[in-house]
Amino acid sequence: MLVKFNLNGLDVEVNVKPGEYLIDTLRNYGVKSVKKGCDGSSCGACTVLVDDKPVLSCSLLTAKVEGHNVMTVESIQDEAAALSECFSREGADQCGFCNAAFALMVHALKKENPHPTDEEIKDYMVGNLCRCTGYQSQQKAIKAFLGGKK
Repeated sequence: MLVKFNLNGLDVEVNVKPGEYLIDTLRNYGVKSVKKGCDGSSCGACTVLVDDKPVLSCSLLTAKVEGHNVMTVESIQDEAAALSECFSREGADQCGFCNAAFALMVHALKKENPHPTDEEIKDYMVGNLCRCTGYQSQQKAIKAFLGGKK
């Protein structure tokens, strides 16, 4: 089946199998920043933005994005690099597997709530797991990034 949607600002048409999940479509299309972590909607590594809202691509059928806007970290390169610098400064970055999803979540949070409290940051990021670090350094890095601290 042919599915048409906007991917990172470009209109695309992809031929997908019925029942194909968006993560597989994106990875087959060459978007490798979207990670397969658990295939069970519990780690957040496959997070993308659909119409600016975080969505787990491992549990969303590609057919459901027909006519919608899908964003991956490739569309926010500069912002992701700035966040990565904050992660590095706070010691919140180790293997990097979760970074793309974290960057998208922070991007969405910033649009939705530009000045979140610590608790609001924690609540928003709760679905993104990191197997390498504790979340305290990530919390500090996100807070610094959103506050514009360098």
